[in-house]
Amino acid sequence: VELVQSGGGSLRPGSSVTLSCLVSEGSIASYTVAWFRQAPAKEREFLCSTRWGGASTNYDDSVKERFTIARDNFKNAVDLQMVALQPADTAVYYCAATVGPLQDETEVDQYDCWGQGSQVTVSS
Repeated sequence: VELVQSGGGSLRPGSSVTLSCLVSEGSIASYTVAWFRQAPAKEREFLCSTRWGGASTNYDDSVKERFTIARDNFKNAVDLQMVALQPADTAVYYCAATVGPLQDETEVDQYDCWGQGSQVTVSS
């Protein structure tokens, strides 16, 4: 399966953006999908996830007030909506997916497929 990301770019502090992750095969409902980000010289960090079937979501405490993960079954995609962006949000953002069982959805090695990455740069 291929994950195709869209969205991102250069943004001002306080602005909003939505990233999208399109799943190329099968129904999005079958996948657990997560968003991660990686800033320069830092490890990839978990942001949020939505379990297969869309029954539950999970957010890292650092972003739960500003980021929202949402399934779009019509597009067969999962969106990451980000508001009140700050320079510290500058990173490459990745979506990840798996159909398998998960032990810890915050861990990078739990996912089989990754998107190509989307650069988000926040500066004044």
